[in-house]
Amino acid sequence: MINKNNGQRLNSIQASIEQSLADIATTPIGSRIMRREYGSLVAELLDQPINDSLVLKCYSALFTAASTWENRISINHIRLVSVQGSGLVFDIECIYQQTGQEMNLRIPLNMGASK
Repeated sequence: MINKNNGQRLNSIQASIEQSLADIATTPIGSRIMRREYGSLVAELLDQPINDSLVLKCYSALFTAASTWENRISINHIRLVSVQGSGLVFDIECIYQQTGQEMNLRIPLNMGASK
């Protein structure tokens, strides 16, 4: 798999899955011409105040989208790691389906609004 930012080869399956999850999370549902269902509801949460309600909605949006579109993993747990400016950083604890290896993936989301 290729790094979407620099065109270099990604050096691990974990990096590939993190890039895939970030793409899924940041793609609004309905925005892909040939795959209208692809993406997540995270885009609908942009510019909302960062609070417990938003975090819960992000958990749901991330889990639903990842479970639907990233079949290489099985999610065990999602948790908020930090709030950085107008962004949220989530850790996704999962199992890589092909080998049974446990992974901890970090997915940053820019939410657009601040507290």
